[in-house]
Amino acid sequence: MTKQNEVKIAHSSFDFLADLKKNNNREWFNQHKNIFIRESEKLEAFADALLQALSVHDAIETLSGKKALHRIYRDSRFSKDKTPYKTGWSGNFKRATKFRRGGYYFHIEPGNNFVAGGFWGPNNEDLKRVRDDIAFDPAPLRKILGSKSFIKTFGALKGEQLKSAPKGFDAKHEAVDLLRYKQYLLIRPFSDDEVLSADFLEQANQTYKNMRPFFDYMSEVLTTDINGIVL
Repeated sequence: MTKQNEVKIAHSSFDFLADLKKNNNREWFNQHKNIFIRESEKLEAFADALLQALSVHDAIETLSGKKALHRIYRDSRFSKDKTPYKTGWSGNFKRATKFRRGGYYFHIEPGNNFVAGGFWGPNNEDLKRVRDDIAFDPAPLRKILGSKSFIKTFGALKGEQLKSAPKGFDAKHEAVDLLRYKQYLLIRPFSDDEVLSADFLEQANQTYKNMRPFFDYMSEVLTTDINGIVL
């Protein structure tokens, strides 16, 4: 088992991404495939260590750092950008069982690093359930979003929003600002120096810890009815 305090993001991993961004084509990538494999293994070790740390305080379904990492190959079939490769390392960890909602994510890229979590694409049924709870009593969510820990870590709730109140909800509702969300994202940016520091893994794990009050709230809303009965 890898010791967590021995794992950090290597500067060489950043160097590879910077070179890839300048040479985003298959010929260059194939010529440097050995470097990609070497750096991928380093990211797998980081993701493994982060998974170990995360599993101490939450139940995680993801089995390994390798399974957590996303492929570097882009699906450009429906995109105007036809470059074949992503220019960042990324991965996600899935929470275990249907009663633990929300997911954890990380993105490593020179000049664009962040640790995140939340609900990227909630379905209509889940959106309705969350909005109904907010409309009934926004105080519990307001308390979480207004806590010192949340503000210090994430600043504010992020995500796409409607321009006005969703259908079926009063445009003058006191919590219309919360009702307009279509996504619920918690994002903490990191500088390149912070990502390359020895304590980045600890900081990433602490960021995940600070998501728990929000996840606990959402999980309760999405897995129980108004009487607290499990759905």
